[in-house]
Amino acid sequence: MPHEFFLDRNLGRRVAEELRARGWTVHRISEVFPSDAQDIPDEEWISYGLEQGWVPLSEDGRIKTRDLEIQPVLDRAAVLFYLDNQQLRTLEMVERLDKRSDAIHRAIARGGPAAYAVRADRIEQTWT
Repeated sequence: MPHEFFLDRNLGRRVAEELRARGWTVHRISEVFPSDAQDIPDEEWISYGLEQGWVPLSEDGRIKTRDLEIQPVLDRAAVLFYLDNQQLRTLEMVERLDKRSDAIHRAIARGGPAAYAVRADRIEQTWT
């Protein structure tokens, strides 16, 4: 069964649309929480997504360094992915994620807890 992903608000509508067009199953934070989840702490949206069986995907790698935000990943021995470059354009984000989709799915199958940076040439586990 293909994995489903829960996108942080910073990834935006176009990233979700482009990934869906490439066959990904993604859920946008704004589809779940009101006001684009502006008042929802990271640990809450991450926890919600994990409860649904969705893999969190963020643009912000700092998320893995914050104890409250990473706690749901620890509690569920889950994995989280983030882009290692916040300056990428939408299509660059999509291309990077899509090119690494096989590695992303293998990392999910291995389980966690873990956080992975999605880099230009690979994914790299950056936290356990």
